[in-house]
Amino acid sequence: MNFFEKLTQRTTTSNSLLILGLDPNPEMMPQDQHTHQGQESLILALETWLKWVIEQTAELVCAYKPTLGFYEALGSEGLDLLLKVIQVIPDDIPIILDAKHGDINTSTVFAKTIFENWQVDAVTVSPYAGQDHIAPFLVYPDQGVFILCHTSNPGAVILQEYPTDEAPFYLQVIKEAKTWATPEQLFLEIGTTNLEVIKKVRYLAPERLLLMRSIWSKGNDIHEILKVSLNPMGQGVLIPIPQDFLKSKDLKEKVNNLNQDINKYRKSISQSLQNCELWSPNVCLLNSHPHQDLILQLYDIGCLLFGEYVQASGATFSYYIDLRKIISQPQLFHQVLNAYADILKTLNFERIAGIPYGSLPTATGLSLMLHHPMIYPRKEVKAHGTRRLIEGTFQSGEKVVVVDDILITGKSVKEGAEKLTSSGLIVEDIVVFIDHEQGVKDKLKEDGCNAYSVLTISEITETLYEAGRINEQQYKSFFKH
Repeated sequence: MNFFEKLTQRTTTSNSLLILGLDPNPEMMPQDQHTHQGQESLILALETWLKWVIEQTAELVCAYKPTLGFYEALGSEGLDLLLKVIQVIPDDIPIILDAKHGDINTSTVFAKTIFENWQVDAVTVSPYAGQDHIAPFLVYPDQGVFILCHTSNPGAVILQEYPTDEAPFYLQVIKEAKTWATPEQLFLEIGTTNLEVIKKVRYLAPERLLLMRSIWSKGNDIHEILKVSLNPMGQGVLIPIPQDFLKSKDLKEKVNNLNQDINKYRKSISQSLQNCELWSPNVCLLNSHPHQDLILQLYDIGCLLFGEYVQASGATFSYYIDLRKIISQPQLFHQVLNAYADILKTLNFERIAGIPYGSLPTATGLSLMLHHPMIYPRKEVKAHGTRRLIEGTFQSGEKVVVVDDILITGKSVKEGAEKLTSSGLIVEDIVVFIDHEQGVKDKLKEDGCNAYSVLTISEITETLYEAGRINEQQYKSFFKH
């Protein structure tokens, strides 16, 4: 069971979105426990107190979040304390290590330590060093990674809001981070009581789990934060328990009351959220396309463009598709391959054929993923050497599924299929990523080939409009062409 599955299961069984920071902070201890003298006595008092906190809250939280810095401040004894605290946490409760790790030189060994040795389920990291820093954590598919995208301290504004209010740095962090891993492995950490900031984050990342922090400032309304951060299913956000609760002898009662209040509010607005009346503008996931996240990522990295564009055929469309950037985004490329694979798994074939040159990386990836040998028809036959029309080994009479990227006129895929059949191969099925809906599927059907597509241009346009990525004018322009 991976982190996301474990958290989802725990959220359901505990009926809670609450997480608790397990920090050895003497200032948070109840007054009657401030009897320690010396380091050894302090460590023992903290251990006793933290174990008591776990006993009081284990039934009411969906995760614990120990902050590494507090334990490091206590020296080697503090790290020993951290391991003891981790050991007493029930196995079914996920552990998110709040590390804010940001050093690219130590990321590999740090990831190995916390995930393999300490057995934590997830970690918080700083994104400033980019994907190279995050990658060592993502090679552990069963663990989760929370990307810090916004903090609450006033001094961070000059960086987070740079260069403009319309395009602040913290939103650029989200756009980039979304291409690093799937919504089941990579999540966002956000610290603020600014509802407009939370709205922008949720609008840009409707599919991501949000870890909230620093939301309990005086006069703040938790219901307003829930209104703009919850997804239509009343989930998608982790709420921290106020640290002041830890000073109270009535900790369990306070946490239980908070959880009941949150759940009551979640229930009261559930129907409104599902109708998209209270949630972020233009975003509703209840009836969303199954590949919504994929479509939004393709748009965000510039693969889907809307405007007046001349196509290779000479026709002018109100959009342009450029999928070449996908191969430089491993996480996104993997999602694309999985989408293709879902279709290919339903078909009967011996070999996979890619159409040069755009779909060759895709055909290669699918060959490795599905364990089917790959061949491809040459775009042009060499005038020297073997002068092969088809690259790769095959036997006459074998069934081949043809893979291409885009179906507009069907010219390239038809030519490729003809080369394959002229060499004695059987082509019955063609799978493309995007169908431009120019009636080519029907023409291929008349020629004896079944054509399938992961997405259609109409589905893409509808999804982008509903998510607010394109405006009404761009939406209407598409349906006029």
